[in-house]
Amino acid sequence: MRVLFIGDIVGRKARNFAQKKIIELKNQLQLDATIVNVENAAGGFGVTPSICDDFFSAGADVLTTGNHIWDKREIISYISKSNRLLRPLNMISGTPGLGMTIVKVKAGSIGVVNIMTNLFMTKTDPVFEKIPEIVKNLKLNDNVNFSLVDVHGEASSEKMAIANALDGKVSAVVGTHTHVPTADHQILEKGTAYITDVGMSGDYNSIIGMNKDDALNRFLYPNSQKSRLEVSSGEPTLCAVIIETGINGLSKSINPLRLGGKLEQVSLKLT
Repeated sequence: MRVLFIGDIVGRKARNFAQKKIIELKNQLQLDATIVNVENAAGGFGVTPSICDDFFSAGADVLTTGNHIWDKREIISYISKSNRLLRPLNMISGTPGLGMTIVKVKAGSIGVVNIMTNLFMTKTDPVFEKIPEIVKNLKLNDNVNFSLVDVHGEASSEKMAIANALDGKVSAVVGTHTHVPTADHQILEKGTAYITDVGMSGDYNSIIGMNKDDALNRFLYPNSQKSRLEVSSGEPTLCAVIIETGINGLSKSINPLRLGGKLEQVSLKLT
């Protein structure tokens, strides 16, 4: 299977650009599935039901999130009824919504998991305790043909440890949250594709997607009244990875994709 994963969508311009590109890339790259992290899609903080519907209409199969999932309260009733919008699996028991799902696409079944790390993040249940549950429920070439774990977190070491714990058991482990793309995309020893952070889809003439002046003033004047952070309004860069698996469900390749905006462009041509 060939699957597109798009990193954290930040704001309106980024989501409009991403939705346009999802439609184009699906045909150009013969994609079997598309997964998008949308936790910053609504003005940089959270996501709304209408934004989710727009992404599904554009061709997204599953949407993942992170620590900002509850910033828009109207998402609570929506996620409670959806099997395609995820919140972190290791949120406390009784939290609305799902952290893991299996969705059918034309090429087979894809399993997607959303988890959040513990270091420097909002308090959640221990993330490593969820690994047996993930492995049990998403068995490659049993109940899924492809499986991806979105690891939403701050610490690179924790993301790498999770990936190695899941190596050979899932198709891919991709990091989100830091809004900065890393250059360590690779296939781990047992066949799992990995990248520490896919990067944000947003304006990189910013401070991790936010207006530079607003964000900078928080560092320069930490004791002054904090103004609301606003999404930077420049042209967005779409940051994504394309993962290709073999018949056993493990990965053959993972390639970065960066389109538009300020960052150096990286595209993929089919051979």
